[in-house]
Amino acid sequence: MKFGVVVFPGSNCDRDMYDSLLQDLGQEVVMLWHKDTDLSAFTTEDCIVLPGGFSYGDYLRCGAIARFSPIMQSVTKFAGEGGKVFGVCNGFQVLCESHLLPGALLRNANQQFISKNVYLRGVGDQGCALKVPIAHGEGRYYADDLTLDQLEANGQIIYRYTDEDGNITAAANPNGSLRNIAGICNATRNVFGMMPHPERACSEALGNIDGKTILEALFINAKEKPAAKKAGLVNF
Repeated sequence: MKFGVVVFPGSNCDRDMYDSLLQDLGQEVVMLWHKDTDLSAFTTEDCIVLPGGFSYGDYLRCGAIARFSPIMQSVTKFAGEGGKVFGVCNGFQVLCESHLLPGALLRNANQQFISKNVYLRGVGDQGCALKVPIAHGEGRYYADDLTLDQLEANGQIIYRYTDEDGNITAAANPNGSLRNIAGICNATRNVFGMMPHPERACSEALGNIDGKTILEALFINAKEKPAAKKAGLVNF
């Protein structure tokens, strides 16, 4: 499987994602500049990644300017043809601004930037919670009730914030996201977005490889039930 990591002006997690996919997961990775438009080297079995950071300085709204970068037209077409697209943090914001995913990411409920480890679990997963870092000021997922109900009914909420034991509680919600939502996918399950940073939790040297489990379940070993079940993504 080949991954293309898009670099916008202001991206700062692109190399983290590159290193995690290449070194920790052994995948082929290509860096893509935001002015590139040619994705012909990628098939629908591959994945385009929009990394975290502060694209265009987060001016106007997070991701609102990046959505107009030349490559996003190609990414939108790629997704429409069934290609996989994954956005993390700022990348999730770009996907929402581009309407590849529903809803929006608003200012954190405490009006402060938050950088810490949090716990997640996949919807329907009864296993242990996964510990993954967050680092954002605008990560509060919001959508109207109809959209939220549709996400629930379609199984599009892929991760929720939990406590260490996997319990979904208000106290475990770091940013005020509605229904403790940490990550979602589109209806056809080929576009994924999440605020936590799995690429920052893929190395034994860092003392945490829970992020590796997420990436493997979403993309690399999606058809292998043990890995997918641990991350709560058996239906993906």
